[in-house]
Amino acid sequence: MDKLSPRDHDRIIGMAWEDRTPFEAIKFQFGLSESDVIKLMRRSLKRSSFNLWRKRAHQISQKHRKKRSEDIDRFKCSRQRIISNNKISKR
Repeated sequence: MDKLSPRDHDRIIGMAWEDRTPFEAIKFQFGLSESDVIKLMRRSLKRSSFNLWRKRAHQISQKHRKKRSEDIDRFKCSRQRIISNNKISKR
């Protein structure tokens, strides 16, 4: 977690805030477990922002793959190209 570049750090925070990005996607791309993401968010955000994020992450059923609808079988946008080396290629 300490070896993340500032760009990766910002990307993880952005992915954590996104409603449709499950923790499994962050683990796949960056190797951070849900508890690691929580620790990173706790260190990076103000307390009030962290509390809002935690509340939101628990309310949203799509943040955890187990709670997601079975209709959602991917964790990236259908218009997004292949993910490789933690870099996301866009159109």
